Amino acid sequence: MKQFLRKELCCGCGACAEACHTGAIRMVPDQEGFRYPRMDQTRCTDCGRCKAVCPMQDQPAADRERSYYGVQVKNEAVRVSSTSGGVFSVLAEYVLRLKGVVYGAGYGRNMEVKHRRVTEPAQLFWVKGTKYVQSNMEGIYSSVEKDLLEGRWVLYCGTPCQAHALKLFLGKSYDRLLLVDLVCYGVPSPHIWGSYVKYLERRHQGRMTDFVFRDKRNRDYGHMCSYVIGDTEYVKSIYADPYCEWFFGNYTLRPSCHECRYCTVERDSDFTLGDFWGIEHVRTDMDDGMGISLVIAHSGKAGEIWERIKQDVRWFECGKKDVLQPRLLAPVAAAGKRRLFMMLYRILPFSLFIKRTERKALRRDSRRDTT
Repeated sequence: MKQFLRKELCCGCGACAEACHTGAIRMVPDQEGFRYPRMDQTRCTDCGRCKAVCPMQDQPAADRERSYYGVQVKNEAVRVSSTSGGVFSVLAEYVLRLKGVVYGAGYGRNMEVKHRRVTEPAQLFWVKGTKYVQSNMEGIYSSVEKDLLEGRWVLYCGTPCQAHALKLFLGKSYDRLLLVDLVCYGVPSPHIWGSYVKYLERRHQGRMTDFVFRDKRNRDYGHMCSYVIGDTEYVKSIYADPYCEWFFGNYTLRPSCHECRYCTVERDSDFTLGDFWGIEHVRTDMDDGMGISLVIAHSGKAGEIWERIKQDVRWFECGKKDVLQPRLLAPVAAAGKRRLFMMLYRILPFSLFIKRTERKALRRDSRRDTT
């Protein structure tokens, strides 16, 4: 494996480390808190396996016929607890009824965001809802492969680079693998997230047990966020939350996200899921503030499963032009003061860092930034 020359060339999926049979590669966080592969050249045999599983060196297929849908789950409780229209839950429950397993991003120890394995409906809450953090995939590729080799149905849901990495890692198609990727804005630093969790725990003097990035209690498409520390729930606008402000300001995203090759409908997964932004211009009768899922079916397998689950949802078919939201057209640009932001994160105590990275403070500091 040759080391990449620019950090924009690594999405941090970790497939190379898991594919290395000699243990020559391990994922190590950099100063911004993003994991990158580190090579022990003395253990490398130049087998080429790491390169073969790298999604940054492969291109998704474009020559497919695709179907596009707007979807809302009929079960209102499921829809309220979901980020968009709740279609992920319907797909997951379908696979679980087949005695299969589901993989998705959830919270682990100390609120670390990692992919988790779900085997029964009662566990689905682990992996529902969006997490504005890059998930840890350690051990997941091999776990999925083991489940498939044992004949189980598997639903895997992740970012498009993670889903494509899994496909390359497996090296062959499986009839019982349902590969689902997301319309992804970009993935923030796990270390900044961890620092924010500790900051809130110190502030409220307790242990955090949940954080909802898109709380829909106000029927406003999830413009609130909420978290639980101890026995108390705290709720506020996402625009008043520092972490969410950094995320939507494009300060905390991984460098590769700003050159993402997956900002297109042309993907190799079975399904792509996301929020149906712009629904008010397509179907006003379904625009009720509680979210609607965009569903893109890329494969024949996706078409067959769609026929089996569509009775559980309200839906309409639409065209490609109706779904082309910004993150299906181009990656998001990095914040102009991203370098300054990350420098402040490295050198300041976190409580002071929060004060110095408010929008007004960053605008003041921009006069001193010569990058």
